Amino acid sequence: MLSADALKRIDREIAKYPSAHRQSAVMAALAIAQDEHAWLSTETMDFVAHYIGMPPIAVYEVATFYEMFNTEPTGKYKLTICTNLPCALSSAVQAAAHLQQKLGIGFGETTADGLFTLKEGECLGACGDAPVLLVNNKRMCSWMKPDQLDGLIAELSAEAKR
Repeated sequence: MLSADALKRIDREIAKYPSAHRQSAVMAALAIAQDEHAWLSTETMDFVAHYIGMPPIAVYEVATFYEMFNTEPTGKYKLTICTNLPCALSSAVQAAAHLQQKLGIGFGETTADGLFTLKEGECLGACGDAPVLLVNNKRMCSWMKPDQLDGLIAELSAEAKR
């Protein structure tokens, strides 16, 4: 289900906690599994649950609570734009509308070519850089006005073709 490398990485995370609390590594284990499979299927979550010794329902609860986990397939690039108040006051709503128009999709949808999934996110903790956008839960992009959004879409589209 997961590669030897992924299991080794999960084992390193588990080792950070007392043996009686190995389930504390669940978020790291899910992130590692998602990095490997791009999303968390029920089978993957079941595997993680068994591997770290948790009931599957407890793993599902974690995976469905946090926006960073994908429990359905997404595009190659998941774009999460913050629309909470500080970002909204700095034109995030307009930036989101620009993205929706440019990509031809709404929140929670994926482009027909499978490249982009657009998500509306909660606070990303960079209010001073508003509006902010997160690419695949890993890359924070700041001050994302329409020109910067167009540049990002072009950059990611070109990267996908390589």
